[in-house]
Amino acid sequence: MVRRNLVLALLCLTVLAPIVLYTDRLSAASEPSSNDEVLDEASGLSFGTNQVGEPHALSQELTNSVKEPVGVIYSDNSSNSNQIPTDPVDGFASSTTAELSLGKSEEHKSRVLSAAVDERSRPEREAVIKEVTNGVIGNGLEKPESVEEHKEMGSQQTIPNSIQAKEENESEKQHRQTSPRNNPEKHQTILRKKSSNMTIPDARVRQLKDQLIRAKVYLGIGPIRANPHLVRELRLRIKDTQRVLGDATKDSDLPKNTYEKLKAMELILNKGKQIQDDCAAVVKKLRAMVHSSEEQLRIHKKQELFLTQLAAKTISKGLHCLPLRLSNEYFSLNSSQQQFPYREKFEDPDLYHYALFSDNILATAVVVNSTISNANNPADHVFHIVTDRLNYAAMRMWFLANPPGKAAIQIQTIEEFTWLNDNYSPVLKQLRSQSMIDYYFRTHHGTANSDANLKYRNPKYLSILNHLRFYLPEVFPRLSKVVFLDDDIVVQKDLTGLWKVDMKGKVSGAIETCGESFHRFDKYLNFSNPLIAKNFNPRACGWAYGMNVFDLDEWRKQKITQVYHYWQNLNIDRQLWRLGSLPPGLITFYNHTIPIDHRWHILGLGYNAQVDLKDIESAAVIHYNGNMKPWLDIGMPKYRGYWSKYVNYDHIFIRDCNINP
Repeated sequence: MVRRNLVLALLCLTVLAPIVLYTDRLSAASEPSSNDEVLDEASGLSFGTNQVGEPHALSQELTNSVKEPVGVIYSDNSSNSNQIPTDPVDGFASSTTAELSLGKSEEHKSRVLSAAVDERSRPEREAVIKEVTNGVIGNGLEKPESVEEHKEMGSQQTIPNSIQAKEENESEKQHRQTSPRNNPEKHQTILRKKSSNMTIPDARVRQLKDQLIRAKVYLGIGPIRANPHLVRELRLRIKDTQRVLGDATKDSDLPKNTYEKLKAMELILNKGKQIQDDCAAVVKKLRAMVHSSEEQLRIHKKQELFLTQLAAKTISKGLHCLPLRLSNEYFSLNSSQQQFPYREKFEDPDLYHYALFSDNILATAVVVNSTISNANNPADHVFHIVTDRLNYAAMRMWFLANPPGKAAIQIQTIEEFTWLNDNYSPVLKQLRSQSMIDYYFRTHHGTANSDANLKYRNPKYLSILNHLRFYLPEVFPRLSKVVFLDDDIVVQKDLTGLWKVDMKGKVSGAIETCGESFHRFDKYLNFSNPLIAKNFNPRACGWAYGMNVFDLDEWRKQKITQVYHYWQNLNIDRQLWRLGSLPPGLITFYNHTIPIDHRWHILGLGYNAQVDLKDIESAAVIHYNGNMKPWLDIGMPKYRGYWSKYVNYDHIFIRDCNINP
């Protein structure tokens, strides 16, 4: 560090001293004695003197045949043009600029510099220059400063053009050689500073993993396998590295002896590198490992998809127990105890009516409880629940045992709708067809387990409950407006404002889903079919089911159910869209849906772990759409609390079936 400071001080002295002397000459131009001293200083740095032991940058360039030219001093009014700028990075004077300014100022000479030298002051000045130049060279640096020093003082002299060009080229060469980029020591110092500022938190973890990969590759190469001692050492180091690495994801997780293990592994790898010279074999082995890893990744992804779908379709033991327990209790009641109160509210158009179609008792209970808990006036709300025959008794028993205050509850079964038959409903005919049954339950045909079809092979698509939403005017013939709710939602605010939404002649009110590409029409419909391509825009925004307001009067007027039947008949072979209720919903209500405020309905809690918690808290309805339902083990814990707080886990039926939060 001391040597570096000394070098910098000497460099500054060689560059700044001439400037100070030159400035002093200008300030003291009125004093003859000062002018004489300046002339002596300038003449003391002549080009012709080549004393032994005094290195000059141009000593190799100037030969004895070249005589010292007569210098010229310029007038004060032109002195500014002769100042030589310095490089802020290297601290060296810019030789190119100096020589150019010197050549131009040659035409503005004012008087000739005398070549006389003051013998008394010359030895002192030469001793100072010698000390500076020796200090610079002694520190291992090239010496372009002598050139710059010459130019600073020699800017008062005229140099022939040939010598001037030669000096310029030499000084540029020396400037490049002494720059940090070309100086290895300075360059390494800069790189070390940069690397220290860009620390990677898992750099050592990555290095350990890289060593493991290299070690495993070496174990599979012939020349190394022939060396049992090296193989034994490699295996030992692999175990040590794996033990050190563990489950660490960043360097701070590693033990203290990590560096020793890393160093030991590097030594044994270097031994293997000396033995193995066949690079082609190493490359081949690495490619095989990459291919194997990619294949394993593909298998694991497919397995994850299958298990996720299986978990989504599987009914847990507790949820299977609950309807059995409730059904048994229901049939023990007499007929008078099986009836709900407030039957007169079922068809009152002045009340707020909700349609809910589900066979999941616990999920339905959460929807009703959350809606009533956040309603301003629960007595004005009516819930119309439709379920299947298997869960009808259990659903009724639950709400008989847990009545929602003064709100009205109506529970019906699909079989009560005698108009819903194969002759009227195309989808009901399709769901009962042999081809549809084969699609779901045959496992030996080629496309049964393909990734593209797996998510569509969910039995919920076989349930007519999933398609009953397209028959709302028939289900509620005397109602004008209803709000449809899915069973995987939670209501967090009063929903009566939905009945005040101006529908502007539209049939459906829903939130648009334009934020992501997979919510566009082209992700749900087959636009390679000319019928779809002709009638719909592939980039049109979709809309979400789960919480929708329907104007049933407009529905009947615009014959929306007939539109639904038309497209279902065309999709008998599933060429227009896959199964599910969203694609036919997009088609049926195309240009018949008005977008409502997104704060009414937040999606993604069943598949997206990145939903903003602020959006969840401010939403009127949160929707667990996706496979990770809150009542399943695969549900996301961070979102489960919004749902579980509406479940009374101390209820006798819940406790008997061992259903826990």
